[in-house]
Amino acid sequence: MKIYNTMTRTKEEFAPLTRGEVRMYVCGVTVYDDSHIGHARSAIVFDVIRRYLLHRGHRVTFVKNYTDLDDRIIRRANAEGVTAREVSEKYIDAYKRDMAALGVMAPDVEPKATEHIPEMIALIERLIAGGFAYVVDGDVYFEIRRFPPYGRLSGKNLDELLSGARVEVDERKRDPRDFALWKSAKPGEPAWPSPWGPGRPGWHIECSAMSMKYLGESFDIHGGGEDLIFPHHECEIAQSEASTNKPFARYWIHNGFVNMGTEKMSKSLGNTLTIREIVKRHDADALRLWMLGTHYRHPVEWSEERAEVAIRALERLIRRIHDVQTFWPGPAGGGTLPDALRAFRERFESAMDDDFNTPQALGALFDLGRALDEYRGCASADAAARGALVAGVQELAALMRVLGLLGEGYELSGPPPEVQRLVDERGEARNRRDWKRADQLRDEIQRLGWAVEDTASGPRVTRKDA
Repeated sequence: MKIYNTMTRTKEEFAPLTRGEVRMYVCGVTVYDDSHIGHARSAIVFDVIRRYLLHRGHRVTFVKNYTDLDDRIIRRANAEGVTAREVSEKYIDAYKRDMAALGVMAPDVEPKATEHIPEMIALIERLIAGGFAYVVDGDVYFEIRRFPPYGRLSGKNLDELLSGARVEVDERKRDPRDFALWKSAKPGEPAWPSPWGPGRPGWHIECSAMSMKYLGESFDIHGGGEDLIFPHHECEIAQSEASTNKPFARYWIHNGFVNMGTEKMSKSLGNTLTIREIVKRHDADALRLWMLGTHYRHPVEWSEERAEVAIRALERLIRRIHDVQTFWPGPAGGGTLPDALRAFRERFESAMDDDFNTPQALGALFDLGRALDEYRGCASADAAARGALVAGVQELAALMRVLGLLGEGYELSGPPPEVQRLVDERGEARNRRDWKRADQLRDEIQRLGWAVEDTASGPRVTRKDA
């Protein structure tokens, strides 16, 4: 297996620090508002990576945090006249509902920043003792020049950063590029006691303290959106490695943005689409299929039309599974999987082993679906073909689940109630031998975008273009 490492800008052989065990940390959301489709993409990308590592036989410890203390949370709390904790808990609950709606597996550990203040203080004390941080009027800053490798993840030059717009001007700093580890208390903000006076931690120190607590001072994978490469992940590396003198994370994985047309989606531009809104309009599996149709490192462009295409593609896969389960349910183990069909798993795994190339993996699944159609043609009269077909469908379903596309006990949703009512009425007309009325009802069903086929097992209803 090879993974693209942002640190080295190359694909590297994946070799976890402990054989057969993967320790993985992904930066979570700052909980001050509803999560949007960009958050959904990051969640789905790392959900698929986790699922595939499990499929490959690794034991995976997956940690994803909540940043529940932030300027934006404080501003919202003050504006609404509630506590910062009330705001963060509200949106943590909302995020968990969103993830469940998307079929994202819950992390093994979901640490909150506010519950790990002692660990952050201890880490800051180590940095001060090591000469990497200094105290100014109750604030604590990391001194960039004390860590020469700073900038290697993002490829940024330290001298160029002096004029960068991201650098916050503060004359008390030894260097304008130094970043805050601890912020002294201000009116209207939550604060905790510390050796430097009451205050709260900076953003970057949170993830270092939480990841090292649950995964150790060195671990395998650190992930997040590409917007976190600088400054967040760059600062994490600096403070973590300065405090331990050990490599922090072995592989750095970052997903691309979701664009709305030609613009990157962002709350500041006012062009966000919340997860809560989108799952009302589109099936979660179809959204996942749409996202996985683009490699995780590349940007993906949102449009309703692309979502509709994904819905149709998903229905074609599921219909094959459903039809075989309906007409030839067969034994739980199915028949023998022919070598010709077994080759599709090899293609699927080869694609996923190449930096989680989901577009190629999906191509293998769709080709497997088409190959199953050839077996279906002779399954009625040939028991061996029927067994192979059942086994092939089970293989298709199993590989889809590796991508999180089918949950356990998944049931195909039938046509909408209006269409089902017409199908039932048409069946009654046929029982009365009222062929004219049956044909009229068939036409109505077709106008609604569905087709009905009469079979020995009853009417088979499909979308016209599925």
